Amino acid sequence: MIKILSSKQVSKADKATIENEGITSGELMERAGNACAEWIKERFDNTKPVIVIAGIGNNGGDALVVSRLLLASGYSVETYVARYSEKFSEDFQLNLDRLVKSGHEIQYVLEEAQFPGISSEALIVEGMFGSGLNRKVEGFSAHWIEQINSSLAEVVSIDVPSGMYADRMTPEDHPVIEATYTLTFQVPKLAFLLPQSIDQIGDWHVLPIDLDPAYIATAESSYYFLDSISEYASAFQREKFSHKGSFGHSLIMAGSYGSMGAAVMATQSAVRSGSGLVSAFCPKCGYEIMQSTVPEAMCMVDDYYEYLSDFPELTPYSAIGIGPGIGTEKKTRRMLKGMLTAYKKPVVLDADAINLLSQSGKSEDWLPKNSILTPHPGEFRRLFGETTDYYKRLELLRNRAKEWNVFILLKGAHSALATPQGEVYFNSTGNPGMATGGSGDVLTGLITGFLAQTQDPFVSALCGMYIHGLAGDIAAEFYGQQAMKATDIIESIGEAIVQAFNSDT
Repeated sequence: MIKILSSKQVSKADKATIENEGITSGELMERAGNACAEWIKERFDNTKPVIVIAGIGNNGGDALVVSRLLLASGYSVETYVARYSEKFSEDFQLNLDRLVKSGHEIQYVLEEAQFPGISSEALIVEGMFGSGLNRKVEGFSAHWIEQINSSLAEVVSIDVPSGMYADRMTPEDHPVIEATYTLTFQVPKLAFLLPQSIDQIGDWHVLPIDLDPAYIATAESSYYFLDSISEYASAFQREKFSHKGSFGHSLIMAGSYGSMGAAVMATQSAVRSGSGLVSAFCPKCGYEIMQSTVPEAMCMVDDYYEYLSDFPELTPYSAIGIGPGIGTEKKTRRMLKGMLTAYKKPVVLDADAINLLSQSGKSEDWLPKNSILTPHPGEFRRLFGETTDYYKRLELLRNRAKEWNVFILLKGAHSALATPQGEVYFNSTGNPGMATGGSGDVLTGLITGFLAQTQDPFVSALCGMYIHGLAGDIAAEFYGQQAMKATDIIESIGEAIVQAFNSDT
């Protein structure tokens, strides 16, 4: 798990590294530039012509280090300095002098007409502004960005794509580099994890440069990037003399006439999760369907044929997941309120359960503390309201998780799990092939099964989110993103659990 820091905090981490290691800022810049150069050399051989475009601050200094190191490795490099001011940073000047002394010709870009034509065969390495940018890019600088974006060349951005704000919403009219790759240092930038950045960041990578670990460990942050869950494997450990009663009893309340597939997938996923026992409660229309498709689960039925109007005795169940395919009938809404009021443990709510909450005033009063809600963006809007941008949506996510004392897992690329403490964990697994009907139902069953085993809603939601995405990645490798379906994710859960809990990375 990686802590996400603001640009100001990363700057403080730089200073702490310099002070505690007794190095100069120029030496730290050399470390960063070397990390970028090594990444480039691993992926592009020296037959690839390189165009380095540097600003005049420290981001430009990083780019000049890359230029010098690639030249030393036999690459053909053209270096341009975007001279939008006469004031150079100290470390930029240091690396500019090094390049000049090596005999390499530096070309200065002072106005629009001087910007070079860019071959589509070239690799552009740009470091014009970096994450410290706090103003709109205008004039010549905006024109340079537009020219780079209109070229057919691959682009590597250092730190962040130039023109992008790292910690707040970049206005839509801002010119921003559309990078093929973004190489950032030590920790991800918050902007990379939000939908606004999808067209600019490309394939992003975090490059370690050994920033001061003590500073990073103590720096305050509400945001984390979930790149591994191996540390939680012990929560699911199985002893030799364990039995099915040792791993909880899951109840899936799901389905209605015409939507029994959702109930089937949620129940199948709960079975795959390792829950010791799984029961399904569905309307009468689903009895034969459930018995024939999920023989491992026990099935109970409602008095109503087409939808849920009541709930069973809840005492036997370690965890309950409710919502997939249940519809929004009035009797179903009354049932949901009654069940949530009667059950005192955390509940997993998805799909129509969330839609029913959005139709009811003060629905947060019904929810058992530490329950887990798993809305997609549309359900999130219906429940909590519209926001004007993704940062405001993120803040709303955090605030509602704290106010309602629940976990909210907002699904999407880099799904975000908000905790009652106001922390947000962004997921690293998953792919666009999972944007298919039933994928959310699979997640509901998986988290419910994990909750039955651990009785820990944080671990269950966090591990469920990660393994669900990893199972999707495994399925995509076999079927391709376009052809995969939700049941392929279920079939990949076992391999995902093995990989996730046996990985040290």
